[in-house]
Amino acid sequence: MVFKSIRLEQDGQVRMITLCRPEAYNTITFELRDELRHALDDADRDPQTKVVLLNAEGPAFSAGFGLDWSTYAQAHDESTEERVWDSAADLQLIGSFADVFARLHTLSKPTVCAVQGWCIAGGTDLVFNCDLILCAESATFGYPPARVWGIPEQPWLWVSRLGLQQAKRFLFTGDEISSQQALELGLVLERVSEEDLLPRAKALCQRMALLPLNQLQMIKLVLNDVARRQYDPASSKLLGSLFDGVARHTQEGIDFVAYAEEHGWREAIRKRDDPFGDYGSRNRQQTSDIRPQKG
Repeated sequence: MVFKSIRLEQDGQVRMITLCRPEAYNTITFELRDELRHALDDADRDPQTKVVLLNAEGPAFSAGFGLDWSTYAQAHDESTEERVWDSAADLQLIGSFADVFARLHTLSKPTVCAVQGWCIAGGTDLVFNCDLILCAESATFGYPPARVWGIPEQPWLWVSRLGLQQAKRFLFTGDEISSQQALELGLVLERVSEEDLLPRAKALCQRMALLPLNQLQMIKLVLNDVARRQYDPASSKLLGSLFDGVARHTQEGIDFVAYAEEHGWREAIRKRDDPFGDYGSRNRQQTSDIRPQKG
C-alpha cells in the first residue's frame, strides 16, 4: 500500500507511525483513516514489532477532521438538499473512523503517542485511544465541537483519562486544555520541551521493548479488561458515534453549517469560539491558514 498521509519507520522493535501532512495540520481524512488501519494491522501482525509510536510532523498533531460540508455530503451521496438524514448510514461512516482510532486501544501491543501543538476535536478521538500520551509544552487539547456540531466518538475515553467531573467540565464548555493542565489532570504521562518530545517518546518505547512481547501483550490485555468492564467502550463508541451525527443535524448544527457556507468555515469557527476567547480566537494569525476542522 502506498501511504500519503502517514510515514512508517522501524526503529529496532518500535514501529513509528508519523502523520505527515503538516501543511494541513494533519487533519483527518478518509485517506488517513484507511492508511492508519492498514499500518496498525500490519504492526500488530509483525513479530518484530513490540511497541507502536504515533507522532506527527509540523506545528500541530491534528486540528481535527478535514472535511468541509460539501465533501461530507458527497461521502453520504446526498445529491439534493432535500434528502433526509440517514442516521444508519451516518453511524456507519463515523463509526468507521471510530473503529480505526479504537485500534490504538485494542491493538495487542502497547501504543504511545507524542503530541505537539493542537490536538483538538477529531485529533482527541485519535490520540486518547493510545495507551500512553506524552506531550510538548506547546500541546493544546480540547473538543471545541462540543459547543455546536459534534460529540466525541468515544466519550468513555474522556472519563477514563480525566475523571467524570473534569470530563463534564471540559465538554460542557468545549474549553481548551493546556499542556500543563493536561499533566496535572493526568491526561498525559509526561510534558517535555518541543525538542525533547520525540527523543523522550522513543526512549520510553525502547525501554518498554526490553520486555518480551508476550509480557507486553498480557499486561495490556489484563489492564484493558479492567477498562472494558468499568467503561464499556463498545457501547460508548456506538452512542458517541450516533450522537455525533445527531449533533450535526440539530437546528443549531444546521444553522452553523449554513453560516459556514455563506461566510466560510474559518469565520464560522471564529464566531463559535470568539465568546470563549480560546483556540484560534486567541491568536488569529496562528490559524490564518488552517483548514476546516470537524466543527
